Amino acid sequence: MQKKAIAVIMGGGRGSRLYPLTKERCKPAVPLAGKYRLVDIPISNCLNSGINNIYLLTQFNTASLHRHIQETYRFDPFGGGTVDILSAEQTEKGDNWYQGTADAVRQNIHHFTNSEYDYVVILSGDQLYRMDYDKIIAEHIKNDAEVTVAAIPFPAQSCTGLGLMRVSESLEITEFVEKPTDPKVIDGLKIPENIAGTLKTSNPKECCLASMGIYVFNRKTMIDALDNSMTDFGKEVIPSLLGSSKLRATIFEGYWEDIGTVKAFFDANLQLADPMPKFNFFSRGRPIFTRARYLPASKINRCSINHVIIGDGCIITDSYLKRCVIGIRSVLREGTRLENVIMMGADDFESAEDRRLNRELGRPDVGVGLNCEIKNAIIDKGARIGDNVKLNPEGKPDMYEKNGVFVRDGVVIVTKNTCVPANTVL
Repeated sequence: MQKKAIAVIMGGGRGSRLYPLTKERCKPAVPLAGKYRLVDIPISNCLNSGINNIYLLTQFNTASLHRHIQETYRFDPFGGGTVDILSAEQTEKGDNWYQGTADAVRQNIHHFTNSEYDYVVILSGDQLYRMDYDKIIAEHIKNDAEVTVAAIPFPAQSCTGLGLMRVSESLEITEFVEKPTDPKVIDGLKIPENIAGTLKTSNPKECCLASMGIYVFNRKTMIDALDNSMTDFGKEVIPSLLGSSKLRATIFEGYWEDIGTVKAFFDANLQLADPMPKFNFFSRGRPIFTRARYLPASKINRCSINHVIIGDGCIITDSYLKRCVIGIRSVLREGTRLENVIMMGADDFESAEDRRLNRELGRPDVGVGLNCEIKNAIIDKGARIGDNVKLNPEGKPDMYEKNGVFVRDGVVIVTKNTCVPANTVL
């Protein structure tokens, strides 16, 4: 009989590292690449790996995520499968928010035990990568592991925010340190020569094996490992299992990016517009799924466009765009110049009546107005930018915040539904 797996996707906490993009939504619901949401990545990886029983654990600003999941992942009743959103809830056993990744799984374990499964795949909701979990599960079974941790070779000088591990020649984990800061500890965890020689990674001997926050647990091992008060997999659960359970690493050498910060999110999106991006949405065999919106094709009139991704339903006229990601239903008006800009688009088209009301209220239409110059910026959904606006983070303090416009990590962020009046200069 075929072994069965379920997936549990961690929705994250308050999303403070990605704020203000998480001001009105949780991290998994943040738009990505012009038409997707972050959560589409792990869900698509699951579906492409034959896993169609998926649980998504969330607790903050979940309304837009619920809407996206309900409108996107409707499974054939004959084929089975579901994507269930499990929010933090008050029960007789407790009324606390999730205290960490392990605590989130523990609080919902009664939902999982009602399912028939042999393995649990624990995933993060804010990473960009393409992976076949079925291969990892097969490797997990072949090696008789109780826990398998996905690991990626990562430059030692950049490892301070990651969990690092030491492994034997057979890839059994012998040591695990969560987010070390001591350079001597990090240096001592560099990949040994006998393993480095088997890797394709550039200069692997100067790398460490870093946890990707992706775990495969045997059912019983997970239940037993959470029968305590530990709150975090990386900090507590995985180290506690060393010596008592068979822990094994599986090494991943493809593209992987934790996009939980504004800078990482900005860079990961813009590189998608490169001629040969590190992550390619144009993959034939393992597509990334998202909501089918039935939007018209975009209209591009008299524009200069260089390395740009443009979503469906956009109207762009007499504009200059360089290295941009333009989201669905975006409108850019004459004379506008965008460079290094992520524009997330809008949730609906404005009608003639909507635009008439905008005139009465003295507010710009949704989109970008005439003769604007915007550089190094993220324009969130539904933003209204008036004519002759100039936005550039250069020379601005990194914690700038005024009237819905922020500067974070050297990036201007116009928050969701914000109005930027005509002639504004930043």
